[in-house]
Amino acid sequence: MPGRRSAVLAALVAAAVIACSTPAIAQPRTVARAAATAEHAGPTAAAERRVEAMSADEQARSIVMGHIGGTDPAALRDYMSQGFGGFILMGANVPATDAGLPAVTAALTVDRALPPLIAIDQEGGIVSRMHDDAYPAATTLKTSPPEEVAAAFAARGSLVARAGVTVNFGTVADVTGDSGSFIFGRALGSDPAGAADRVEAATEAQEPFVASTLKHFPGHGAAAGDSHHATPATDRSLEEWRRTDAVPFAAGIDAGASLLMFGHLAYPSVDPLPASLSPTWHGIARDELGFEGVMVTDDLGMLLSSGDPAYADPVANGIAAVAAGNDLVLMIAGSTPATAGEMATGIAAAVASGALPAERLEDAATRVMSLRMQLAADTATWSVCADCAPAG
Repeated sequence: MPGRRSAVLAALVAAAVIACSTPAIAQPRTVARAAATAEHAGPTAAAERRVEAMSADEQARSIVMGHIGGTDPAALRDYMSQGFGGFILMGANVPATDAGLPAVTAALTVDRALPPLIAIDQEGGIVSRMHDDAYPAATTLKTSPPEEVAAAFAARGSLVARAGVTVNFGTVADVTGDSGSFIFGRALGSDPAGAADRVEAATEAQEPFVASTLKHFPGHGAAAGDSHHATPATDRSLEEWRRTDAVPFAAGIDAGASLLMFGHLAYPSVDPLPASLSPTWHGIARDELGFEGVMVTDDLGMLLSSGDPAYADPVANGIAAVAAGNDLVLMIAGSTPATAGEMATGIAAAVASGALPAERLEDAATRVMSLRMQLAADTATWSVCADCAPAG
């Protein structure tokens, strides 16, 4: 959809510089993210050299996105001093006002020359961690034209970026017309074509500000049930998937999304394993859809919450996730301050034993390192237009 892409890009640039008619949009003075987006097609030579010089333990720590609660700078810095490649901010990490969030993200950055990936689930609306995001979200945008989606997500992307957050797990590419589905209120459309147009717009609007993420691949729409408590499954075939759930993800990938999040849901006709642990689905994303960015799991703690004894060991889940093709493993629910380190140690041990190919860990670490280096090189700075007022 190259014609539509150009139109949406023009709309998002206009949205990012418009003044008082749009609430509180930050204005980029220098937007290196726009140029960097073109390089998100895979690992860079500089990242490869850096990863080659790392031990297996260092590589393993670099592909773990950890989490602890609270806003205490000393505790956060001590936690990230273990060498983790990322941190996800949850509600307990966000101060009473968003103005205090930059202090939190600064504390998470042990090495200013190579910041970790600092992520947040800022979809807006139903899933919103930040207090100041009053911009339209999926509940209304699912029937809006793409230009309005672009304006909302340009504003949202700038809000996230100003706080020092570099990754937004904010674009729901799932599609469903079932109002009873847990994902319905978060999806950007109830039909594949309409959702694809809005996912494309949301992706292009955010990428000049933050590394955007498409979730939850290959799509919750057809799988009944909530993956926070179970592993939903669908009898949809691969061919049916290509005509339906795949369409918004393909649009977002073509639009330049930096990350692709894999969901804990199964298409048994394709692979009985949850997609997050499925080599088959990771191969489809790489080989069929052409995604070359960072593949990240949804919260692996959700597998623990499913109650399935096959997924009772978080370290084993992390190893399986990397073996399947994920580059970044995320663990929140059920974790302790020690869990991320234990997962990294387990991944490194799996390499030492031969259970996990060293090349797979190196590839994952290189993709994560490449994104970190690209984000560290960006020179975007932000200011809020003086006359803008919050949405009301």
